[in-house]
Order: sequence, then structure tokens, then C-alpha cells
Amino acid sequence: MLPRILLVVALVVAGLSMSLFRVFEAEKVILFQLGEIKRADYEPGLHFMIPFYQNVAKFDARLQTIEFEPQRFLTGEKKDVIVDSFVRWRINDVVRFYLAAGGDPRRAQILVYQKVNDGLRNEFGKRTLQEVVAGDRGAIRGIVTGTKDLGEELGIEIVDVRLKRIDLPTEVNNSVYERMRSERARVARQNRASGEREATTIRADADRQRAVISAKAYRDSEILRGEGDAIAAATYAKAYGRNPEFYDFHRSLSAYRASFKGERDLMLMQPDSEFFKYFRNPTAR
Repeated sequence: MLPRILLVVALVVAGLSMSLFRVFEAEKVILFQLGEIKRADYEPGLHFMIPFYQNVAKFDARLQTIEFEPQRFLTGEKKDVIVDSFVRWRINDVVRFYLAAGGDPRRAQILVYQKVNDGLRNEFGKRTLQEVVAGDRGAIRGIVTGTKDLGEELGIEIVDVRLKRIDLPTEVNNSVYERMRSERARVARQNRASGEREATTIRADADRQRAVISAKAYRDSEILRGEGDAIAAATYAKAYGRNPEFYDFHRSLSAYRASFKGERDLMLMQPDSEFFKYFRNPTAR
């Protein structure tokens, strides 16, 4: 009796496990009935189906990214550029997606890749190399993102198309870099020449100002020296006029001090010379 009960329980559990399926928030589910689409509007949670008579297919409804291989495009100037890009998309209408791509995300990615690649090729062909490299990426991205018709056909939403890198082919890089190097060298020469010209002007102006300042300083110093000599002469004359004898005595002492500074200093003069009058007679007049 017990084995029969266990068998019934096992069959019931197996039947329930085959009849129940779970839908996650990041999924979209289609219910098939004998191969025909029956329902596709399931909310997240547990749902019921009839085993063997019905089956479900689940699809990832999250935002997905298609990484493209770098492609070579021609610009409006017939110059090659290597473009690295990617597309972000997600399933919008799961029934249309299943019918258009057979429920195969890889097939849908190939279709999106071809469509976006053609769009990029067309848009790069309308623009110059400078436009696509220097700032017109937003315009290209905005135009290519307009591939909504393809998205509606596949039941998906193309959220964004991004350009990761735009490079020049290896064979073009050298010539472009050499041209850039020559341009930078030309600008550097111009800047150096301009700097040398300004430096020469500044140095000439500094030399002129130095000469003017030196001349003014020399003139002022000579004026001050002349004024000082005049004041000194007037002072000496005034002092001499008040006491000529003391002035002569003071001048003689200064002469003695200047003449006999060292121990070996000698002076050959007549003893009665006027120079020694204060040695002979300190009160001489």
C-alpha cells in the first residue's frame, strides 16, 4: 500500500513540476500550444500550463549590447577610417521578435549589425575626416539611432548606437602624424621667432632705461658732490676767518699724522723748514 502512495505522490509532484513555470522580471515568455503561439503577456511569478500539450519559451528582456568588430569606412574625401562601435538594444515585442528572428537573439543581432553598419557607412560617406573625428559623432549617432523601423520589424528597441573609437588605418597614420608634426614644428618656429622679437624689444627697452637711470644718477651725484664741496669750502673759509692760527695748527697736525703713519716712514727736509714750525715752537704764529 505504501509504495503505491509514494508512487502517486511522485507522479503528482512530477506533474506539478511539469505544469508550473516561473517568470522572472527580466524575462519575456511565450506560451505555445501544439506549436502555436497562445499567450505572451505573462507577469512575473508562477504560472500554469498543460504538460506535453503546451510549452513555453523564455527570452532575456534586459538591455543587451552588440559589440561590433572594427569596420573600415570611407569618408566624403575618400579617406579610410577604422570605426569601433556598439549597439544597445532590448526586446520590446516578444511575439514579433520570435516571428522575425525565430527567437534566436544571435540572428537578431546579425540583422541589427548589418542595418547599423550600413547606416554608419552612409553617414561617414557624407562627412569629411575632420568632421567625423573632431566632433560630429553625436550627429552620426543620432541619425543611426533613428533605425526604429528595423527595431519595429524585429520587435526590439534600439536604445543607442555608440562610437567607441575612430582611428586611421596604419598606412595612413604615418603620413597624418608627419603632417601634424610638420605643422607643430611650423607653429613652434613662429612662436620662437615671436618670442625672440619680443625679447629683443624688451632687452633694448631695458638697456635704454638703464642708460637713462645711470645718467640721471650720475648727474644727481655730481650736483650733490658739487653742492657738498661748496658747503665744505664755505665752512672751511668761515672757520679760517674766525681763527686762522688754529686752522693752520689743525692742518699741520693732519699733515703730520698723514706723513708719519708707519714706523719706517722717513722725510728729508731742512730742520728750519716751514713744515716743522710747530715742532720747534708750539706757540708759533
